[in-house]
Amino acid sequence: MEAAQAALWVVVLLVALALAFDFMNGFHDAANSIATVVSTGVLKPAHAVLFAAFFNFVAIFVFHLSVAATVGKGIVQPGIVDTHVVFGALVGAITWSVLTWYYGIPSSSSHALIGGIVGAVIAKAGSGALLSAGIMKTVAFIFVSPVLGFLLGSLMMLLVSWVFRRTTPSRVDSWFRRLQLVSAGAYSLGHGGNDAQKTIGIIWMLLIATGYTAAGDKSPPGWVIISCYVAIAAGTMFGGWRIVKTMGQKITKLKPVGGFCAETGGAITLFLATAMGIPVSTTHTITGAIVGVGSARRASAVRWGVAGNIVWAWIFTIPAAAFVAAVAYWVSLQIF
Repeated sequence: MEAAQAALWVVVLLVALALAFDFMNGFHDAANSIATVVSTGVLKPAHAVLFAAFFNFVAIFVFHLSVAATVGKGIVQPGIVDTHVVFGALVGAITWSVLTWYYGIPSSSSHALIGGIVGAVIAKAGSGALLSAGIMKTVAFIFVSPVLGFLLGSLMMLLVSWVFRRTTPSRVDSWFRRLQLVSAGAYSLGHGGNDAQKTIGIIWMLLIATGYTAAGDKSPPGWVIISCYVAIAAGTMFGGWRIVKTMGQKITKLKPVGGFCAETGGAITLFLATAMGIPVSTTHTITGAIVGVGSARRASAVRWGVAGNIVWAWIFTIPAAAFVAAVAYWVSLQIF
């Protein structure tokens, strides 16, 4: 009886840790949803985070749990995951997210979580325990999502510039200040839909491993879904302000029309990835879209040095989180 109670408390603590990561994901990635709308002056920061948090939660009614299924069942061989693996994965992801938030670097909380899972699983059972299809799909979109965001953002900017070429700048600014509310809402919807599901996936993975949910179930318990969407919305509501400045102004100067194009291009990318069940990085997506918008005006409008630093952070995210996760896995063996 005492052993069963102890095991239950471990599961409860790991669920709480997963929700803490989910909150940190929203907090860290709030910049993805609100940086453009804040930097263009369309919304005040306090209003922007409430706006984004609302659409983060509303995503629960829009998207199927395809991404959660990929994370929960499509990355690791059945029977490998245990409480130690989940602990290591979450510690690796949270550590990298906190570190990059502190330095104002817009890295990917999503890929930190994937890196954490990979590191903890390899520490336990070696690379053969990983499912190559799920891993390759995720790794491929490290490159696809920013490129697609870049292409869609730049094409949107060129299209809008051509359509409104005879309209006065003041009128264009006035129209797109309103339209940017639509694009920012769409992007926040995509952010909540893709990112909340990653935490749903890891809690689902934990519940299957500990026998609280059957592996054959098509979806996790309802309380898991609701709590994860609430957690990411709450994190967004508090906002990671250190990263907002980098995303909104340091990469390129944005006006409402540019913010609209970046958010729309990013939102389309997220909607496609979520429909395909791919755990994509919202950070990579919106950064690529912002660079695309800046490049459509002129190449010199982009601060390529800042963009380059961000790319280096992307490259190190998965291996860094994996290393921390592997260490955390071994530490957890000594604790519980």
